[in-house]
Amino acid sequence: MLRIFALLTALLTVAACTGSAPDDPLQDLGAFKLGHNVVIASKVQMVPGSREVEPDEWVTLLTNEVDARFSQYDGDQLYHFGISVEGYFVAPGGVPLVLSPKSVLAVNVTVWDDAAGKTLNSEAKTFTVFETTTADSFLVGSGHARTREEQMRGLARNAVGQIEDWLVEQNTAEGWFAPKTPAAQADAPSTEPSAALTPAAAAP
Repeated sequence: MLRIFALLTALLTVAACTGSAPDDPLQDLGAFKLGHNVVIASKVQMVPGSREVEPDEWVTLLTNEVDARFSQYDGDQLYHFGISVEGYFVAPGGVPLVLSPKSVLAVNVTVWDDAAGKTLNSEAKTFTVFETTTADSFLVGSGHARTREEQMRGLARNAVGQIEDWLVEQNTAEGWFAPKTPAAQADAPSTEPSAALTPAAAAP
């Protein structure tokens, strides 16, 4: 319930974010290459009043959007994503100019360094993502201006954009994706990341 109340509070804030379309120019992610892309929605919560979305729909959509964007990075070091969909509100058709709620999506993200055999972030990073506001959706609400699928795709792409910006920041500040020496890669433990990513990404 705490997550639902947090999302409801977030809905009161007018915010917008421009997402990453698959064909946007790539950023500097060093030696990054996408490995496993694990998306789950087993604990997802829907904010009351939202258009309903099945968990599997979020899993499929986010998996595809993450793949479409991050598979373009052609570095030579593997990194794996664990993404958990935590909550959402897909705005219905409200009363234009009176009740025009914004859609929002909350996800947790964990990044696994394949060569090091460990996660790069000790705690899952939480993103609260709003849909991009256009002139039409600002005036009448996205529930009138967009289909449910368009709203979901916009949220997913904005999530990918925020994740990408965060990875760039972490690479700049912490050198997450800096090239490793062959000796360092040879000494790293061999560990299967898939099972470890899921609980880490789903942590509150």
